[in-house]
Amino acid sequence: MEFMNTAGLTEDQKMIRESVLDILERTLPFEGIRKLDDERVFPHDAYNALAEAGFMGLFYPEEYGGAGASASDLTALVETLGYYYTGIAQGFMTTVIYAGMHIVHRGSPEMKARVLPDIISGKTKLALAMSEPGTGSDVAGIKTNAVRDGDHYILNGNKIWITCAHVADKLVVVCKTDPTAGRHKGMSTLLVDANAPGVDIRPLKMLGRRTTHANEIFFTDVKVPVENLIGEEGDAWKGLMAALNVERLCLAAISAGHCFRITEYAANYARDRIQFGQPITKFQAIQHKLADMLILAETARQSAWRVADLIDQGENPVRETSIAKIVCSDANVKCADTGLQVMGGAGYSSEYLMEMFYRDARVGPIGGGSNEIQRNIIAKLMDL
Repeated sequence: MEFMNTAGLTEDQKMIRESVLDILERTLPFEGIRKLDDERVFPHDAYNALAEAGFMGLFYPEEYGGAGASASDLTALVETLGYYYTGIAQGFMTTVIYAGMHIVHRGSPEMKARVLPDIISGKTKLALAMSEPGTGSDVAGIKTNAVRDGDHYILNGNKIWITCAHVADKLVVVCKTDPTAGRHKGMSTLLVDANAPGVDIRPLKMLGRRTTHANEIFFTDVKVPVENLIGEEGDAWKGLMAALNVERLCLAAISAGHCFRITEYAANYARDRIQFGQPITKFQAIQHKLADMLILAETARQSAWRVADLIDQGENPVRETSIAKIVCSDANVKCADTGLQVMGGAGYSSEYLMEMFYRDARVGPIGGGSNEIQRNIIAKLMDL
């Protein structure tokens, strides 16, 4: 039984959902996800199929081959990806949203014409290289630097926790081009070939999201053509802030979709689990847990779609976006924890997917701006 209904979605959004689920069921069979997770293998077949169907360009400008869809349409897509498997959702988001939207918003016309069609076709995957060992939440404190040398920048530094860098063709790197500038100043964004001499990408073993895991990157005298500067030199901070609403909307939508998958998985197990001569769904203790999980899923979903609606109305919903990111990611963790409890020993066993759901959910309150940082943002907007 599927608990996530399509009430309130437009016909186009319903078609997006149906098409995505059909593609994923064919190219990423649910029973094969465990193997990919164990072997830490990126879901290339599913990613390529989604690209072939045009979904990588859903939110991109029509002039570059995209569909120019709304934030609500994007939410329908990402929520569905998160529902099916968070790994493919994160793979999509890392290239198309986290890194790609910097090119959409701030890339030169030449860069857009050169890079965006290859993102849309699936030919080019990206990763956003921002966090550093000493500056996780403190983005303004980055030390990676790029020095202008004729028609190139010379890039040096160290990045960590960089999602999907192991499969990226290009890296969107946030760096200092003026090391003497103060916080939030002198920062620039460069498009760097992941295979360029001096780029060293080292996979990290993570608790969850193993198919789209994090990596550490070392840059040693990497030559980056000046034309690969994204936006104006020294003006990256403004671009980083401008991208946050859509990024966090997508994080919220992934978590909301995942809540529904977890709830369904736990409920289906409980229907088949016989104790004291009857399915455990007949016990009120289990019924209430499953009901609470569905409440979490629906509440998360409503929070994400509220943000999408505001963005589509032309608003700048920073407060609501931070709230949605917290509500959805916290709900995802609680949903997974409750679902694991419903399944008992089976939930704790690798013979079932619930323990993977739990591991995959746990990164939500940490990544994409920790939930503590989101609360700081909300408090500031409350003038506290």
